[in-house]
Amino acid sequence: MIALLQQALANRTGLLDQLHNENTDCYRLFHGTNEGCSGLTVDRYGPQLLIQTFHQSISQTDAEQIQQAVEEQLGKPLQLVYNDRSQKNSRRSDEQRIDGQEYTGLELGVSYLVKGKHQGQDPLLFLDMRAGRRWVQQNAADKSVLNLFSYTCGVGVVAASAGANRVLNVDFSTRSLDVGKRNAELNNLDRSQIEFFQSDFFTAAKQLAGIPIKQRVGRGRKPKPFPHIDEEQFDLVFLDPPRWAKSAFGTVDLIRDYPSVLKPSLLAVKEGGQLVCANNVASVGLDDWLDVVRRCASKAGRPVRELDIITPESDFPSPDGKYPLKLAVLQF
Repeated sequence: MIALLQQALANRTGLLDQLHNENTDCYRLFHGTNEGCSGLTVDRYGPQLLIQTFHQSISQTDAEQIQQAVEEQLGKPLQLVYNDRSQKNSRRSDEQRIDGQEYTGLELGVSYLVKGKHQGQDPLLFLDMRAGRRWVQQNAADKSVLNLFSYTCGVGVVAASAGANRVLNVDFSTRSLDVGKRNAELNNLDRSQIEFFQSDFFTAAKQLAGIPIKQRVGRGRKPKPFPHIDEEQFDLVFLDPPRWAKSAFGTVDLIRDYPSVLKPSLLAVKEGGQLVCANNVASVGLDDWLDVVRRCASKAGRPVRELDIITPESDFPSPDGKYPLKLAVLQF
């Protein structure tokens, strides 16, 4: 395992030099799936070294050996955090105490809260989405931006930092939006420039797109209330949905029904605007997914004029080019 890690670190020498020059200290150091040890990931998040196991746990000694190898490569000490997620459904099973400190990491000069152990399961910043955030940083200036399934608002924060004139982040989780608000504060963003809207995706996106809202209501039950928002279209919409989620207003299913999330998202794009959409399901092939995307857009009356692919950066290697995270930029 250590030999594989050392080889992975050697392979990243040029990339790490580039990222450090770009004021980035958050990146993947070992991507076990494609670097010889499936189910093991090693990530740097600013001052912390996050080790995660998804198939089989490792010992404290193993974790400390990984830490030592990384610190020797980087030439600086890092705080070790080990999350064992090898139990059913990949839920974190360890009981290590969550401290009350706040940690900050940098990506492309933008500051983010980073914390290996917190009340949720996943890291507060998904590193494979750096390529998407980089694209947004390069393309968001002077645009209105809608960030759907915003999680901790990384895309929205980098868009506002890059000079977007309006950013609206939408997510159902109050806890995630609270982290997003803190990320905005870390970057001294004006709250008149960046907004946070707690809502089910379907009610928010459909209202923005001008689509009637339907919900499943059981016999004898009243319809669930939802926050209202005015119809509005944006220059740039970013759509990064989870694999599966269900609510009274709809079901997110990236394998069987991607159009359910794509249609209201693309109808919230201005004529001449852009939609960046994602699918993170490894079993979904890129070409098959793009075919669904194009057909959905045409059926909705918004045919795609141009389509570009954003590829994850090289700290997420894929020898066969079949990346689990697929990102497409649609121009209307």
